[in-house]
Amino acid sequence: MTERTRYRTVVLSDIHLGSRFSKVKEVADFLSSVDCETLILNGDTIDGWQLQKQDNAYWGAEHSRFFRIIMKMVEMQGTAVYFLRGNHDDFLDKIIPMTMGKLNILKDMVLESGGHKYFVTHGDVFDSITSNMKWMAKLGDVMYNILLKINVMYNRIQSLRGRPYYSFSQAIKNKVKKAVSNASDFDKMLTDMARTKGCQGVICGHIHRPEDRMIDGVRYLNSGDWVETMSALVEDGSGQWKILMYKEL
Repeated sequence: MTERTRYRTVVLSDIHLGSRFSKVKEVADFLSSVDCETLILNGDTIDGWQLQKQDNAYWGAEHSRFFRIIMKMVEMQGTAVYFLRGNHDDFLDKIIPMTMGKLNILKDMVLESGGHKYFVTHGDVFDSITSNMKWMAKLGDVMYNILLKINVMYNRIQSLRGRPYYSFSQAIKNKVKKAVSNASDFDKMLTDMARTKGCQGVICGHIHRPEDRMIDGVRYLNSGDWVETMSALVEDGSGQWKILMYKEL
């Protein structure tokens, strides 16, 4: 039996369950390989936007496996699970806050780690387009899913030619997200909010770009996504944080 890696905290965001492009098998495989005291699903875990559409919506056996693994973590390891609201699972607004045993459904939270406090939030409320122009955010989501479809066909041809995988959909999304982030001061607003809450760091998702850096004395951590990047944030027993990339495991 493969030895499971033990962490104090695991943070995953932007899994987008319900979208055909969600890497649900990979994220389930990752969760089945770890033990943790705390699991934070930091927004856009379920993609309500895509589930409303017939062409892109998908829900299969692997999705049930994903939730079975989480329930097993709760039952066997005593893992506390925090399910935070994102813009794609904004249907949670109707029920938050809610606590059922070890399962907590919240808008955001403060996490104590290594003698520091971290403000944990999906981050969409600090994105001016998502917050103020939802129609444009949904249009961008449609365009991104079109790019993902084209990307699949493109890489099938690349594979037949013996060429390596290349995600131009991710490259375009990163450029767009970076431009939006710069325009709205996304990361700066997040770290400023963390500071006002008496926190020394912020943990977020939303922009699908894993990062770990300091901004004006506040640590900015982004856990990435499980559509293309396939990354997670993990905290070890001594309170040290790092980004894990699935392809490197």
